[in-house]
Amino acid sequence: METVLKIEGLRKYFGGVKAVDGINLSARKKQLTLLIGPNGSGKTTTINSVTGLYKPTAGTVVFKDKEITGWPMHRVYEVGLVRSFQLALPFHGLSVLENLLVAGKDNPGESLFFGLVRHRWLKREKEILDKAFHVIDALDLNDCWNAPMTTLSTGHLKLVEIGRALMANAEMVILDEPICGVNPTLADTVFSYISRSREDFNLTFLIVEHRLDIALKYADYVYVLDQGQVISEGSVDHVVNDPHVREVYLGW
Repeated sequence: METVLKIEGLRKYFGGVKAVDGINLSARKKQLTLLIGPNGSGKTTTINSVTGLYKPTAGTVVFKDKEITGWPMHRVYEVGLVRSFQLALPFHGLSVLENLLVAGKDNPGESLFFGLVRHRWLKREKEILDKAFHVIDALDLNDCWNAPMTTLSTGHLKLVEIGRALMANAEMVILDEPICGVNPTLADTVFSYISRSREDFNLTFLIVEHRLDIALKYADYVYVLDQGQVISEGSVDHVVNDPHVREVYLGW
């Protein structure tokens, strides 16, 4: 199976603090790879270093056979690797549909020059609109497509965040705690939509999550971090039965 993302020897130091200390990690096409571990284990620092928010101290990041180590976020986004943050960051003054439309890529109407030439962007704008309604339907946001973001629950805000990633024509999506603060019923629904979108939108996922009772049901492969290093990896069964993982994280 094709490897979409490959991380080798990734290190990120903050002064004398080794937040990430030699991580090797890969994500395969259309799989859901889960990154777990106790607070402070280096999970968010890892994805920040991969997606351009931080510049790694050492190591390499390869996305689809192209090395992107140290690239700024906008360049990482342009090659098809997008991410969400733990706290949803929508445009609060816009509706669900408008938030999705803003994320649509390659609209010539955004150009100062082509914006004045209607026939140059009208067809593309319709394509983006059609895709937005497809995403709304796929994420079951039909009942709130025209609602202001300020009226949505935390769970629905998370779905819109995922929807914006889908609108960006991403090939891989990294999610930082997509069900943080979401009630259990909707949290399960969010993960079911994530899982289904792998086929519907040909996506690969790397997900950081603490709510293992829900997330582990959908994972294809799991990495466990502790003190900036991978301490276990493999199938869900292998990881949850690893004595070291039980000791440092699961507490079983």
